[in-house]
Amino acid sequence: MHQTIQPQILYFGTPVVIICTINPDGTPNIAPISSIWWMNQSCMIGMSSRSQTIANLKREQQCTINLASADLVHAVDRLALTTGLSPVPEYKQGMGYEYVPDKFKHAGLTPVASQTVQPPCIQECPVQMEAVLEQSYVFDAKSGGHLCAAELKINRIHIEEALLNDQQRIVAERWHPLIMNFCEFFTTGATIHPSRLAEPFTRQYYNS
Repeated sequence: MHQTIQPQILYFGTPVVIICTINPDGTPNIAPISSIWWMNQSCMIGMSSRSQTIANLKREQQCTINLASADLVHAVDRLALTTGLSPVPEYKQGMGYEYVPDKFKHAGLTPVASQTVQPPCIQECPVQMEAVLEQSYVFDAKSGGHLCAAELKINRIHIEEALLNDQQRIVAERWHPLIMNFCEFFTTGATIHPSRLAEPFTRQYYNS
């Protein structure tokens, strides 16, 4: 039996990534998000249009996208309810946010220099991507327009060696991303069934 309901959020599970951007004073800002999807060498992220991250991204046109593994859950959770905006906007004050100027130190994370963009990568994240902003959109405009969707082009990728095989391909069984599922943290388990898509997909993209 199915029931018809109207949930307030549609958070059916997406990976947690930490976006790093550059503040107006040149310092880095990091923020965890879990609204992201991928297509070819690009991704689309969704965030509040009033966030410091989106302001930085629109101004500087670049960022790093750092995928958190399951063992970074405590660092990610320390970033929750923190903001790079000072003073803290009223709507965030009501949710318990606090201004944290050095989020790297607050979360216990380490910045490392990127190769093609100014924002640093996060050393502890097994997957690090350098990206540039292609375009941004107002999302859900009829409900107030306080959300932004941003298309990012990935131009450099750094992968922890432990995730790679001898052919420098990512071994899916070794990658355990941190996943936000209805505002709770989860991760992946063992493979449950082989995919018929795997063989033709691998043949097209790795053997062409």
